[in-house]
Amino acid sequence: MRIDLKKILLVEDNPHDAELTLEALGERNLANEVIWLKDGQEALDFLYCRDAYAGRDPVNPVLVLLDIKMPRVDGLEVLRIVKSDPRLHTIPMVILTSSREETDLIESYNHGVNAFVVKPVNFADFVHAVSSLGAFWAVVNEAPPIRL
Repeated sequence: MRIDLKKILLVEDNPHDAELTLEALGERNLANEVIWLKDGQEALDFLYCRDAYAGRDPVNPVLVLLDIKMPRVDGLEVLRIVKSDPRLHTIPMVILTSSREETDLIESYNHGVNAFVVKPVNFADFVHAVSSLGAFWAVVNEAPPIRL
């Protein structure tokens, strides 16, 4: 039996935070490919199979880890667009941010975020939080089969 492992998207503009997140996901030895996208515009291009991603296999990711404060298109706008699109709205979206602003939390849930996680400052806590997120959404959670 062949198991197709879906991709995890990491949408993060800070290279240091992205590297820590990739390392944390690696702690659980997830076999899922993690694709690092550097801003919200690139995430939308990936999800809608356009521009640099026009030829990609149109299978949706199993999870999107999304920062809020990014250049070009911020995470809240990506969340709003994805969750309002019937073809994409079931993709689990997790805000992974250093923001502790209540307005970001409220707006995220108003737009349909599946989870809101504030990045722990302590590295061990960060690794535990991110690796647990990755394991839950990529392994434990049963996602619906989605194709564009």
